[in-house]
Amino acid sequence: MPTASLLLDRLHAAGLSDVTAVEPVDGGMAALAGIATQRGGPALFVKSFVDVPADDLFAAEAEGLNVLRERGSLLTPQVVLATREVLVLSVLQPRPTQEAFWEQLAHALARLHTSTAHDRFGWSRDNWLGRYRQHNTWSADGYEFFAEHRLLRWLPERRVQSALDRQDRRALERFCERLPDLLPPRPACLTHGDLWAHNVLATEDGRPAVIDPAVSYMWPEVDLAHLWCSPHPPEAKRFFDVYAQLTGLDDDWRARMPLIQLRQHLAVIAQFDYDWGAAQQVRDTLKPFRR
Repeated sequence: MPTASLLLDRLHAAGLSDVTAVEPVDGGMAALAGIATQRGGPALFVKSFVDVPADDLFAAEAEGLNVLRERGSLLTPQVVLATREVLVLSVLQPRPTQEAFWEQLAHALARLHTSTAHDRFGWSRDNWLGRYRQHNTWSADGYEFFAEHRLLRWLPERRVQSALDRQDRRALERFCERLPDLLPPRPACLTHGDLWAHNVLATEDGRPAVIDPAVSYMWPEVDLAHLWCSPHPPEAKRFFDVYAQLTGLDDDWRARMPLIQLRQHLAVIAQFDYDWGAAQQVRDTLKPFRR
């Protein structure tokens, strides 16, 4: 079924009978998405999957959007409706191509990370990263949590088993054993969990807003690493300097980014047949841990 027809049918089934049409939009790596036109109402953003992988996927995403806004003062779209098959949000705008916009985002992310300290790592429920479940079992130990639930968690997945050989997997295990030597201790805070430039948009008045969260209480640098290591526009350069200044990062933070980004590379390998070089990035990062 064409994307527009599938989304329109699901909106009507969810009770939004005033929607008259849906225009598909590109850009999502896993989900189907579109802009819905209503009779006598504002346009809406709608998101679904051809085969929705779980009953709680969109409820968890809606929770994440609300939590980021309510606890962390990070701007997000308003949740209009979240059912098993569809997520409906207010419409955001493309982000402006200005350094000042990214400076605003640096202030917003620093505020999120410095105002939401928590004594444990995890979340009150599992949620989702794309089509795959993100495990959030509570832990008092950030190294243990990151190793078990953000790195080793991906090894059983079929595509990861195909992409990484036995030596790669053993190198990842050694890396996890060495985490306390490689990364400085950091307290947990509320994190977006999937923060790359694609998930940064703007409100109608041009302020930064974010979408597609996979929230948990985790090290703040998981958000920073994803922005640093994934493609971002030239005007985002100022973001990193401002964020580092606001949060008091040490001079070695850039060297840590590829280590923390292993989590995202593994998630990409697990979810897509084409991995945009993620498997090679994993092998390169783990090279010192191979024997």
